[in-house]
Amino acid sequence: MRRQGPRIIVALDYPDAAAALALVRQLRPELCRLKVGKELFTAAGPRLVEGLVAAGFDVFLDLKFHDIPSTVAKAVAAAGRLGVWMVNVHASGGTQMMRAARETIPAGGPLLIAVTVLTSMSQRDLDELGVALPLPQQVLHLAGLAQHSGLDGVVCSAEEARAIRERLGDDFLCVTPGIRLATAEADDQQRVMTPEAALQAGSSYLVIGRPVTQAVDPAAALLAIATRIADHGVDAK
Repeated sequence: MRRQGPRIIVALDYPDAAAALALVRQLRPELCRLKVGKELFTAAGPRLVEGLVAAGFDVFLDLKFHDIPSTVAKAVAAAGRLGVWMVNVHASGGTQMMRAARETIPAGGPLLIAVTVLTSMSQRDLDELGVALPLPQQVLHLAGLAQHSGLDGVVCSAEEARAIRERLGDDFLCVTPGIRLATAEADDQQRVMTPEAALQAGSSYLVIGRPVTQAVDPAAALLAIATRIADHGVDAK
């Protein structure tokens, strides 16, 4: 599946198809890709995803599969049949699960990435779960497992992107949520960064939600972010 194209992935974090489509009608496929997560997919289902693909958008199906290997493999295969551009699993599911998912994707199928540590989580959260490694090392460890399993990249904080690039190489994708403009609140995210800083740190794609979806003029907000990226010389595809 192609890696070139817009670096911005707009998160369609909406409760239903009508709300999501009202935003999508204001956006342009040449400026962004779209992310469909658990809430919207549960409410609207595969038909919405197929409609977004038919409208010319690359879709990142963000369902974070984490189950026994055979179940995850079948779920990833089903996602591929929807025509999505990217799909993800949890790296904490282990190498057997990730390899099973990888094996279901044919040549030209969707990119497969793994979630390392959610950007809403802090060191305190990992301590509570009994994770022995410090947060940055845990992210690197899980990213290494994902690469070893044949995946295309990971979901991580932009704070960890540079270290992942240094250890795992430039071809390994870093998809980074927690992107906020300099004047915005962090909301429920713990590890955030501006678009320009994230790309300079090594992010491959930026998952951006509220700065676009809650803007008075979402189309103008998206164009402004894309222009800022280009102005800072970090829009290479």
